[in-house]
Amino acid sequence: MPISPSELLEALHFRYATKGFDPSRKLTPEAWAALKTSLTLTPSSFGLQPWKFIVVDSPQIREKLKAASWGQSQVTDASHLVVFTVRTDLTQQDIDKWISHLSEVQSTPLENLAGYAGMISSFTSNMSVAEKQAWNTRQVYIALGQLMTAAAVMGIDTCPFEGISPSDYDDILGLKNSEYATVVACALGYRSPDDKYSQAKKARFPEDTIISHV
Repeated sequence: MPISPSELLEALHFRYATKGFDPSRKLTPEAWAALKTSLTLTPSSFGLQPWKFIVVDSPQIREKLKAASWGQSQVTDASHLVVFTVRTDLTQQDIDKWISHLSEVQSTPLENLAGYAGMISSFTSNMSVAEKQAWNTRQVYIALGQLMTAAAVMGIDTCPFEGISPSDYDDILGLKNSEYATVVACALGYRSPDDKYSQAKKARFPEDTIISHV
């Protein structure tokens, strides 16, 4: 069932970048399953999904990642930690894999998707490898936003952070010389009652200064 405009706004006002998580409170399996599904349902350009989401369950690995995150306690205290990584390239093989999957899921003959596949190939063929990785990186922030909004609607706290060393994350997570690279991370759980930032007013520019109509 759709939620009301007021319910949506309440969830968005509830959300803030949680600085202190309650280590004793964990997400239920049902809540986490829903959030994982929200990640898989994230839209992407052409549907290519040029990413991999790494859920870090190991306390030992989280401790290492904390050291690569300027000591931010959210890395270890939150119930869940997701690392967003992207493809460092986008090859014809990637495109073919996606078109084949699309054909199977939607029961559409491959020949009917040939034009779509050709359009994707044409669009990406003029990009350098670095440009493809940059494009993929922009895509992954759509997934981050979707996860944070889904969590807020469910009354779950999040904290995204770029204050990390991506190269160290890659080392710790075994991504060096792989097809993926770290971009950003997000902690999820429940705020600590001692987190003073939970009571801070949101500071946003007025709508009429950031939204225009033409």
